[in-house]
Amino acid sequence: LGKYQLIKLEERVAGRSLAPVEIIDMRTEFRETVSQVPISRKLKEEIALQLKARAQTMILLNRRGYAWFVLCRSCGETQRCINCSISLTYHRKEHRQVCHYCGYTAAVPVKCPNCGGEYLHFVGEGTEKLEAKLAELFPETRVARLDRDVAQRPEHFSKILSDFRAGKLDILVGTQLIAKGHDFPGVTLVGVVSVDVGLGLPDFRSAERTFQLLTQAAGRAGRGTEPGRVLVQTFFPGHYAVQLASEQNYEAFFSKEIRFRRAMHYPPCAALANVVAQDVTLERAARIAQVAGAYFAKFDGDSRALKILGPSPAPLARIKGRHRIQFLLKSTSRARLN
Repeated sequence: LGKYQLIKLEERVAGRSLAPVEIIDMRTEFRETVSQVPISRKLKEEIALQLKARAQTMILLNRRGYAWFVLCRSCGETQRCINCSISLTYHRKEHRQVCHYCGYTAAVPVKCPNCGGEYLHFVGEGTEKLEAKLAELFPETRVARLDRDVAQRPEHFSKILSDFRAGKLDILVGTQLIAKGHDFPGVTLVGVVSVDVGLGLPDFRSAERTFQLLTQAAGRAGRGTEPGRVLVQTFFPGHYAVQLASEQNYEAFFSKEIRFRRAMHYPPCAALANVVAQDVTLERAARIAQVAGAYFAKFDGDSRALKILGPSPAPLARIKGRHRIQFLLKSTSRARLN
């Protein structure tokens, strides 16, 4: 108690108001249009109005690549990385499938390697697909993309930023790289596509990170003389992280989130350590975990509330060819955990 102090910035620079946030329920969008498109009718209309007014738009989608993975509709098989327990992401520009954890790449099959089926489907959308879709919807528009793939070429990355700031681009599509810290006075509309990507992660911080990302993205709109607005597309419009981020209500979010953390004994209400045994062979990783588990068992359930969960496969059970078995250690005392 008393370790941290809340310091508030209660006014925006030059007394400008925060951009109002509108939540678009994508469940209703799907029911009414019977189509699954990355850009809702409302967002499309607002972008068209922006272009007519010669104002700029930023579109945030925190997933790079063109499609999440390639799916065989005949047998349901997806192509996975040979080094990591994750599906490969399709990148259309290179026409390759890429692992975003180890960098492994594979050709895009013409037929399913598993059953020989010809009905391959590109599932989901990333920033590359969104850029192409916007260029298709608004053919006269100057659209650019900023994500980690673009950032690998520093000179190209810098040019896109400077061109957008100078008004040479109309729409900037990107991952969280575009949400934080940038000051583009010409931006009066920010669209957030598929905010649910972050909410679905198996991480106790997913709501916090979604709240942060939404409030940061909303802060990009209306930084100049013209007021801004924000549209957030989601399949979870009632989620407290989405609702309270739309209100820019940090205190209410903290109050709700801290109750969850306290009930589940998650930081900052408890100290948490993740211990991972890993090796290129599963057998050796299991032996390492067995030795660690025997050591931890001596402390489990003691009077100072140390709790050991595991061993169990890590959420990503294999990365870069190494099998991973994890323990989660929780304690009410950070000193005890150390």
